[in-house]
Amino acid sequence: MNYLGKLNIPRIKNAFLVFVGYYWSRLSRNPRPWGLPLSISVEPTTACNLGCPECPSGLKQFTRATGNIKMPLFDKILEEIGRTTSYMIFYFQGEPYIHPGLFEMIQKASAKGIYTATSTNAHFINESTARKTVESGLDRLIISIDGSTQEVYESYRIHGELSKVIEGTKEIVKQKKILKSSTPHVIFQCLVVKPNEHQIDEIKALAKKLGVNEVRFKTAQLYDFEKGNELMPSNSKYNRYRETSPGNWEIKNNLDNHCWRMWHSCVITQNGAVVPCCFDKDAEHELGDITAMPFQEIWNHERYLGFRTQLLKSRKEIDICRNCSEGTKVWS
Repeated sequence: MNYLGKLNIPRIKNAFLVFVGYYWSRLSRNPRPWGLPLSISVEPTTACNLGCPECPSGLKQFTRATGNIKMPLFDKILEEIGRTTSYMIFYFQGEPYIHPGLFEMIQKASAKGIYTATSTNAHFINESTARKTVESGLDRLIISIDGSTQEVYESYRIHGELSKVIEGTKEIVKQKKILKSSTPHVIFQCLVVKPNEHQIDEIKALAKKLGVNEVRFKTAQLYDFEKGNELMPSNSKYNRYRETSPGNWEIKNNLDNHCWRMWHSCVITQNGAVVPCCFDKDAEHELGDITAMPFQEIWNHERYLGFRTQLLKSRKEIDICRNCSEGTKVWS
């Protein structure tokens, strides 16, 4: 309901064009979109305080440019997409709360009536940052919590402290009450892996105790999965992959030759590179540079059209698509 309240005539018109254009592309195999993205992910920073084993930010293994987004670049993004985009996610790689201007960016997007969201490991949330989070107008806050005990939590969230996550969550809930705000909608999100799959009920109970609005259990993306991986959970319900023969695994996604994401959203990195989606973590498929070209030109450029054309012909041949969870279920 909060999201629907952000919609206006230009955004509704754009959403209609995007929706119809996407299905027309599937039928006609014409890759040209009819509208502009409904959703944009903006990367505040590539820096992170943790060392998660399946994350290039945590592993410090980027080959692309790293750093914090500059405010003039963010202002340019907002100016070019603010009228039609209805959803802005302040997250790609890195820990968003490390960026000193995060709350200012959220406030600017919120002032334009854009639904805003971010995802955090909550280690930088204290009384002050919790208050700023609520005051910024943030609509949705995803807090990663991959265990209900310190031992299990840090087995994946390397260098992480569960106590900080819990205290940070308490501060957000507290400030919402003090400021009499219904936002942000707070979500506990758990990547289900072998070490924590036995704690699902405990995570649910912890969320209820802390006053969290929602809990989500998400399948984990694993870089090396074809021959199995020690992080794969035993419960197939929470495993993104299936065993095709003893010791051989494949993704459950059928990888049909279409993808809603390529018509309704994209990611802009901290230095202005436009990439197709969040699965291109190292920005290997840069489709344009918003510092050098207007976004609308990038969105309709032959490079973007070429990527969509390849996807419509054979999605399985695109490397970032071969580990995609789009179309597989996230259990809540």
